[in-house]
Parts: sequence; structure tokens; C-alpha cells
Amino acid sequence: MSDHRIERDSMGELEVPAEALYGAQTQRAVNNFPVSGQPLPAAFIHAIARIKLAAARVNRELGLLDAERAAAIVAAAETVIAGDHDGQFPVDVFQTGSGTSSNMNVNEVLARLASRDGLAVGPNDHVNMGQSSNDVIPTAIHLSAALEVQSRLRPALVHLRQTIDVRACELDHVVKTGRTHLMDAMPLRMSQELGGWSSQVGQAIERLDSAMVRLCRLAQGGTAVGSGINAHPEFAVRMARDLSEQTGLALAPNDSFFAGLASQDAAVELSGQLRGLACVVMKIANDLRWMNSGPLAGLGEIELEALQPGSSIMPGKVNPVIPESAAQAAAQVIGLDTAVTVAGQSGNFQLNVMLPLVASNLLVAINLMTNTAWLLADRAIATFKVREENLRQPLSRNPILVTALNSVIGYDAAAAIAKKAYGAGRPIVEVAEEETDLSREELERLLDPVALTHGGIPE
Repeated sequence: MSDHRIERDSMGELEVPAEALYGAQTQRAVNNFPVSGQPLPAAFIHAIARIKLAAARVNRELGLLDAERAAAIVAAAETVIAGDHDGQFPVDVFQTGSGTSSNMNVNEVLARLASRDGLAVGPNDHVNMGQSSNDVIPTAIHLSAALEVQSRLRPALVHLRQTIDVRACELDHVVKTGRTHLMDAMPLRMSQELGGWSSQVGQAIERLDSAMVRLCRLAQGGTAVGSGINAHPEFAVRMARDLSEQTGLALAPNDSFFAGLASQDAAVELSGQLRGLACVVMKIANDLRWMNSGPLAGLGEIELEALQPGSSIMPGKVNPVIPESAAQAAAQVIGLDTAVTVAGQSGNFQLNVMLPLVASNLLVAINLMTNTAWLLADRAIATFKVREENLRQPLSRNPILVTALNSVIGYDAAAAIAKKAYGAGRPIVEVAEEETDLSREELERLLDPVALTHGGIPE
């Protein structure tokens, strides 16, 4: 038995692997684009299948597609959405800029699945009815990214924030030396430090929620150039309604199909919010690394969970692997955003022609931030131990505490006391007692690190 079969399209005949569900147009794309070896993410393919499922139902409702073919396409699409055929979508990310190859890949697979049992279903005339790659692919970008944000990324970030908040509550009693410019500064409670992280994550969630408003506006119904040619006048509204029912998202047609096809503004916005989230992740990861540093020759404020040996040559060394992984993921997301920004500028006249790149980068970035949020929460923040003695010693000798005396003795006098304490390596309260007429009791009250974490002007 041959390991290939002959398929035909408008350009002629072509050999296709015998077991492949796809046809000639997909095979041409496989042959034409041996670029990265990286196909588009499964979430994107599943979103295209959702569009095909919705289109079959809508076209049946409108009397444009017979019930038997519509049912067959729906059943086939459901298997693709379930991930049963993920290996049948081999087209490289770096393909034709409209994503036509991936649209036809899905059309061909669904047509072949639906054509079984003697029913003839065409990839163009039936599966692609009322559609164009030019509106399917932008719609799939929005749909897949919105689903991944709503079902995966947002829950992961909520969990990360909740984990931070739990630890902040547990560590409210711990006071430590603050740092600005990596140098000793006024004290703060660990709950305040972690509260800053929590707020950053919370605001990142707010920004993602805002971007979702634009992301839920779909290009479907614009067909080839935005005019809606070959689509029923009710097609766009019905498609948005069906996809909303499938996903639980509040989807609607874009207010301008011309904008929906020619631009990727909402995708660029989401990518920018993912870049902002990456900055949050990088900040938290680096704080954890610094706080964990040492443990003897560094800050040694916390002890991260030991997850694996840290060196192939230095026995006993343990490294902060989760924060390091998080920092790398964040750097990658920042780079992916740069490419999406360039791609967003590639809307020439009526079509953006870097759509597959946008789709891939958005979904990869969402996946990186989703998995990283879970790891940071569960394998770093939830499990680190505080070395309270390592926090107490430098706090008691921190000359910057003298800042609390500014309103009592003035900045210059306080600076002189701090300089003397630094030089002698002595506690600030001892030097202040020598250099001022304030009593030891008064100085201890004014310089109490716990009281200073509450802010305000000492009285």
C-alpha cells in the first residue's frame, strides 16, 4: 500500500501523506514554508474550528446549507475542538501573512471528516461558506486569545495574588530594612512589601480586563476586504451570538469590518498588557532572588524552597530556580511583544499580512505568563521561609532610621549622626543619645522600627 495519495486543488495534483486528513492546499503550504518547524498553537486551531462550527449552524439557520452537511461539519468541528486531531495541522507559523494556509488546513480536515459515510462536503463551498481567511483568521486571533486569557491566565493571576495576600497576612509582624537604589532605607513590614506585589498583579488583571473589551469584537462577516461580500447580512451578528454561546464570552461584531481586517490594534493592545504583566513578574522574581541571595554572603532574608541541586561542581549549592525561570519567561514575553508591535504596523490597505505571527506570539505569551504565575505562587511565594534573625540584626543597626528625627533635630544634624553611626558601625540610637539632648527613652520611641512602618510625622 502506498504511503501517499493524490489530492487536487485549483493548481493541479499533489501527493499527500496517505494518513493525512488534510488535502492539497495544506500540503502546498507544508512544502512552501519549511521555516521554523513550529505549527500554530492548538488553541488557535481550536478557535478556527469553533468558527467553522458556528458558521455551519448559522448557514443552516439562514437556509444556505443543508441540514445533513451542517450536522456533519458540526460533528467534525467538535472533534477538532476536543483536540482529537491536533497532529493534522502542520502548517508553519511563518506562512502566508493572511493565514490562508491555516484556514484551508482546517477547512480540508473538517471536509474530509464530514465527508465520510458517502456524504460529499467541500472545504471551500461548504466548510468555508460565507467566510474568507481574511475575516476568519483575525476572528480566531481574538477568540483564541480571549479564551486563553479568560479560562487560563486570569485564574492563574487571581491565584498568584491570593497567595501573595495570604503570605502578607502571615508575615505582617515581620519588620525589615527597606531598600532604595539597593541601599539601606527606612523600615517596612514584609506585609507592605508583599502588598506592593499584590497591587501590581491586581492592576495587571484590571488592564487585561480592559483589553478584553476590544478583544471580544470580531471581524467575522467582513469576508475578503471588509465589505461583507458573499456573507448573508445577518451572518456577522448570528456568528457572534453562536460563538458567545459556545464560549461564554460577550462577543460582538466589530463596529468596522474594514478596521477588523486591516488592523490588529486589539491584539497589539493585549500584547502590550502582557508585556506590562511580564514587567510585574520580573520585579517579583528579582525581589525574591535578592531576598534569597547568599545565604551567607548575600541578604539571606528568606529561604526559597529547595527544588533541585544548583551546581554540577559545587556540592550543596541550591539556586532560586523558579524566580530564574520566571525572569526568563518575562524576558521572552517582552520580546514577543516587540514582534507583535511590528506585525501590528503591517496592515496594508485592507488587510494585515502578519496575522499568523500575531496569533502565535499572543498565545505563547499568554501560556508563558499563565504557567509562570502558578509556579511563582505555589513553588516560591507560598513556600519560602523567613530568616527573621537576619532581618533583625541589620535593622537594629540601620543609620537611616535617623530620618525619623528630621522633624525634631533637622536634616543636617540627623545626617551628621547617620554619618558617625556608619563610620563607627554603631546603632543609631547610641550615637543619637550622645549627639542630642533627647533621652534614651524618647529616642527609642522615635526610632522604633515597627512604629516607623506606619508612616506619618513622629510626635
